[in-house]
Amino acid sequence: MTSHDAVVVGAGPNGLVAANHLVDAGWSVLVVEAQDEVGGAVRSDRELHPDFVQDTFSAFYPLSPASAALAPLRLEEHGLAWSHAPAVLGHPLPDGRWAVLHRDREITAGLMDEQHPGDGEAWHELCALWDRIGDPVVAGLTGPFPPVRAGLRMLARLRSAGGLDLVRTLLTPATALGEHRFGGDAAGLLLSGNAGHADIPIGSPGSGLFGLLLTMLGQTVGFPVPVGGAGELSAALRRRLESRGGEVVTGAEVTSILVQDRTARAVLTEHGVRHDARRAVVADVSALRLFNRLLAPGDVPPRVVRGMRSFELDPGTVKVDWALSGPVPWASPPPYAPGTVHVADSVDQMGRALAQVASHTIPADPFLLTGQMTTSDPTRSPAGTESFWAYTHVPQSDAPVTDELGEITGRWDRDDCERFGDRIQARIERLAPGFGSRLVGRRVLGPRELEARDANLIGGSLNGGTAQLHQELVLRPVPALWGRPETGVRRLYLGSASAHPGGGVHGAPGANAARAALLHHRSHLRR
Repeated sequence: MTSHDAVVVGAGPNGLVAANHLVDAGWSVLVVEAQDEVGGAVRSDRELHPDFVQDTFSAFYPLSPASAALAPLRLEEHGLAWSHAPAVLGHPLPDGRWAVLHRDREITAGLMDEQHPGDGEAWHELCALWDRIGDPVVAGLTGPFPPVRAGLRMLARLRSAGGLDLVRTLLTPATALGEHRFGGDAAGLLLSGNAGHADIPIGSPGSGLFGLLLTMLGQTVGFPVPVGGAGELSAALRRRLESRGGEVVTGAEVTSILVQDRTARAVLTEHGVRHDARRAVVADVSALRLFNRLLAPGDVPPRVVRGMRSFELDPGTVKVDWALSGPVPWASPPPYAPGTVHVADSVDQMGRALAQVASHTIPADPFLLTGQMTTSDPTRSPAGTESFWAYTHVPQSDAPVTDELGEITGRWDRDDCERFGDRIQARIERLAPGFGSRLVGRRVLGPRELEARDANLIGGSLNGGTAQLHQELVLRPVPALWGRPETGVRRLYLGSASAHPGGGVHGAPGANAARAALLHHRSHLRR
């Protein structure tokens, strides 16, 4: 048995951020992780080929350097270095054109203007709008909830930024945002493609804000990657924590959180080891796992039990990794090599594919998010080669699933995964003839494999629960908790992507949980 001020369950980025904030406050902190290495969905490996680094899950991190939760940790002092591709994002079209997002807004605007005169000026206007409101928006999303300070800053800028016209813009669906402001399709492809990273329908309110957020972050901070692999970000978080006296135990799955007098007192691992928590337990685990598995049924408040009955996961995921003997042979090379590449023939096709997933249909032409990792960071593979991946969302398997082509059952066994991997590869081959001839190795990770490597990715869901409006802000993860990290059990805090503000590698859920634990402890001492 051990005893610490705080025990953090899970060493994903949110758990490690929580632990770092608590140890900075002088607390003794233990992090307990089920996997043999830290990182959760921020890890990398060489299992496909020893000369190629593959990011096992997430890869690009626009929210990390901008995050109010991560930036103060100064991880660069603990070995983290960032790298950028020549361009942030590219979207190739069947006719050979590319929509390209570059960190230099003059270049982005110039490329848009070449395709449709006037779109460059419209792009500058959109960037100027973001210049006025971007800081409080990011601060509000990655800071404490409710975002009082960020909200006041936003209100102070609202009138000069357009007042109700700005509010309307932020509520406009991503598809309409591109259509209303631009004559060509490049800007709309970038905005809708970035909105497609979440499971909000790109024709629905909320998608425009999300698409604008990621697109403008790409314009201001880029889509950086950690030099050496995604795991280097997690390793830096661990090094910082341990340098301040925090402890990490890996290979030890927590099987229960022990509650006495409606207060979290300890965690118990699969090996029967008890870790007492004198002040707090922070759970960097999915809400489903916390309330349905780690807590005894009688310890979960009835209002939370009722809310969890309608808790909704985001879609599943299939990810394909490739080791390539050369760069991706795009039929029409982009003007600047992008790190991230979106694949869809048009905004309409993108919307159709995403809608099919929402209606439990596996698309024949899935919308793909892909990453050229050696283009982004030359250390990922030998010179002249490419470490490349693609992923797409698929329906969760909690309801009958149909396949548009009738090839895939939706069970996501090895046959399903390989057939769908072939479909993804064929989609890339149409834009990059000869792609298949450059394969050194391929790995397909379906929903089951993703969950086995990170228990928070239930059914391959990446965001800890749907990002749609009915499960966001004060409704996340359930209305009874009012968007706060408190769980209804004293000294137990939810610090995962299931908590506000949700998915993305920004550390905000973990920081919010740590902040709540510190506040409650100080309040207790004053009484």
